[in-house]
Amino acid sequence: MSLTFRWILIVLVLGWAIYAIIPLSEKINLGLDLQGGMHIVLSVDTDKAIEGKIDNAVTQIRKDLQSEQLEYTFVRKQNVFNVSVGLSDAADRQKVVDTVEKNYPYLTQVGLDDNDKTILFGIKRADETRWRQDAVDQSIEVLRNRIDEFGVAEPLIQKQGDNKIVVQLPGLENPDDALNLIGKTAVLTFHLVDDNVTSEEIKAGVKLRPYDAVELPYRMTDPVTGNVISNDVKMVVKSEPVLTGSYLMDAEVMVSPQDNRPYVAIKFDPTGAKIFEDITRNNLQKNLAIVLDGTIYSAPTIQTVISGGEASITGNFTFKEANNLAIVLKAGSLPAPVTVAENRTVGASLGDDSIKSGVTASIIGFILIVLFIGIYYRLSGVVANIALVLNLLLILAVLAQFKATLTLPGIAGIMLTLGMAVDANVLIFERVREELRRGRTVSNAIDIGYSKALSAIIDSNLTSLIAAVVLFQFGTGPIKGFAITLSVGLIASMFTAIFVTRTIFMSFMYKRTIKKLSI
Repeated sequence: MSLTFRWILIVLVLGWAIYAIIPLSEKINLGLDLQGGMHIVLSVDTDKAIEGKIDNAVTQIRKDLQSEQLEYTFVRKQNVFNVSVGLSDAADRQKVVDTVEKNYPYLTQVGLDDNDKTILFGIKRADETRWRQDAVDQSIEVLRNRIDEFGVAEPLIQKQGDNKIVVQLPGLENPDDALNLIGKTAVLTFHLVDDNVTSEEIKAGVKLRPYDAVELPYRMTDPVTGNVISNDVKMVVKSEPVLTGSYLMDAEVMVSPQDNRPYVAIKFDPTGAKIFEDITRNNLQKNLAIVLDGTIYSAPTIQTVISGGEASITGNFTFKEANNLAIVLKAGSLPAPVTVAENRTVGASLGDDSIKSGVTASIIGFILIVLFIGIYYRLSGVVANIALVLNLLLILAVLAQFKATLTLPGIAGIMLTLGMAVDANVLIFERVREELRRGRTVSNAIDIGYSKALSAIIDSNLTSLIAAVVLFQFGTGPIKGFAITLSVGLIASMFTAIFVTRTIFMSFMYKRTIKKLSI
């Protein structure tokens, strides 16, 4: 490679680095430990996800048996993992088993009792494991959609263990709002109100018919202030929803022209719109309860057939409440409830202290390295220091170009790579010294020194690079930050220590004979 081409390549790389890095404050995102924010560990209740699938299976099994004209005394959830079916005639046992196992391949017969009239079905272990994993993976996607709508820059959302999710929200200004947004399950369902049970009967403790009706709290608000005044009022609704939020296509905040209060306007996809239209057509003058996370928000009377798939959720919301509700509905419901297992808030002042400490330590370390190299290797040390500055510039440029997040471990990774870049120069310079002591010319000593040190430098950096890749693959946020800066720094150090310094030495010796090298 010609000397001219070498300098063209170096200038191009340097120009790109400067372009990528300016202005630095707008190009590199700071991590949670540097700018403050929230660190949350969520635990996903995967049992609830399985229970929801069992509930759906129970409802559908009843319909299947009825369509097959197989009589049964009951179909009910035995526990989270099992469904029991009571038969009117033991002779139908095999037909029932075949019907259930055909339509629900994740269920298999695990027991039989009561004179062959009660069949117990259980979830297959492989399907249970898959459902648990899917619940966590789907929760991560839903949380990511919600947080993106919330407007947090560079959030970290990743799986931890079997059923935990780590969420880091750097630079967050409203942690309470974010926590409410993240933890809301947001299961939206529509139920017909059961008019057969009166409020007096509810107060008297009348027993509801199993599998037909369920008692839910009604969110009562003050019509003047909009504050929630009670969730103790009960309303009886049909247990099976007539429509779910899975058909929801959009949700946005609107303001009522009558009372200037915000509400959430929702729109269903074509399938949901058709279902909603059929519901309103077949249930005129009946009340339809809008239920979110097990609480009734409103139960308007169906006055006319509603086509177009549009509805509204009212509840005397504040604008912030309505906006958060629209966000969670639009992002979708969590497949299972989540609870906060750990919640840490890092203040901005602590982040500023971390930045100052990290920057101070980096500057001191960098100055000490430069001084040592300059004093110990003299003019050759100056060449190494030029390469060292370019190395640091390249690391910051790559981080800025890919909008990577810089953390304290990331700063540690930068300092480590600078040290390794110095180590590469030390190997080269010591080899050159050995060749000079053997009486070789400066030109030959440099050529042989670089040649002999090359394999050791590449081996050392490649093994470190492999370790960095493993850390990135299996580590958490801070460890990933360390791995990224370490990887970028290792590649940059090989370029600067081997290519840049060699080019500078070649320029010194171009068309001249140097008899003594300051090294």
